[in-house]
Amino acid sequence: MDRCAVFVDAGYLFAQGSAAITGSKKSRDQLLLNASVAVDALIAFACRKATDCRILRIYWYDGAIGGVRPTSDQALVANFDNVKLRLGFVNSHGQQKGVDSLIVTDLIELARLKSITDAVLLSGDEDVRVGVQIAQNYGVRVHLLGIAPSRGSQSQQLMQEADTTSEWDGGFVSTFLSLREGSGAPSEAAELAAATPLADNGTFDTDKIKIAVTSFVEKLEETDIKGIEAYWEMNRGVPPDLDRKLLPFCGSALRRNLEKDEIRFMRSFFRAVVKARGNSPS
Repeated sequence: MDRCAVFVDAGYLFAQGSAAITGSKKSRDQLLLNASVAVDALIAFACRKATDCRILRIYWYDGAIGGVRPTSDQALVANFDNVKLRLGFVNSHGQQKGVDSLIVTDLIELARLKSITDAVLLSGDEDVRVGVQIAQNYGVRVHLLGIAPSRGSQSQQLMQEADTTSEWDGGFVSTFLSLREGSGAPSEAAELAAATPLADNGTFDTDKIKIAVTSFVEKLEETDIKGIEAYWEMNRGVPPDLDRKLLPFCGSALRRNLEKDEIRFMRSFFRAVVKARGNSPS
């Protein structure tokens, strides 16, 4: 039976997708992905390109922050039917590493085992071209999908190597990727907490931490809450992507760095507020 697999470089999706909808590349924490809509769009595209094929699955490649733990949005994607999450890593400079080799390895192995006859590839990196070449030698047709302008965001050699090339424009990308409203700047946390006096001992102020954490959680989208809940199915604590934002947010409210006991309290209270919001009626 003919089958098609979809290979998604999430780094390319976010970087070029943000440029397509806003005119310039934005950092990941400024963007909101409706992963369910994106997955449906990828499956629909694959079915149009490989009309006689069944979808094997979507392989979603991304970088893990601070080790192997997924972010909240990655955990949400991993829980979708027909999606397999593959994680590389993000280095100290915020650069995604190891993702291209994962794509190449999976593409070649699936082609070698004759598990697929077609592949949809959403990527722009020259480094995956060798995987395309070898997969084609095994008889796989590779359909390259880019985000406009493809000629400015994809390797020319990669585009020439593919069997077909297509692109999504900014209007279509905006159906599943958007710019977050109200990023919750640390200065706002300080403003919200300003009316609360410092604790008598000046070191452990639960009131200010509660105010900051509650404000932080209130600004999260429903997609974020679902991602956190998905993360908690396999992991404990605050997802690493949110922990990196929450610490300075609370630190701004206290006008200093948090002590170890305060950090533990912050994370515990975050869990309680998220759970309360998740259980509340919509």
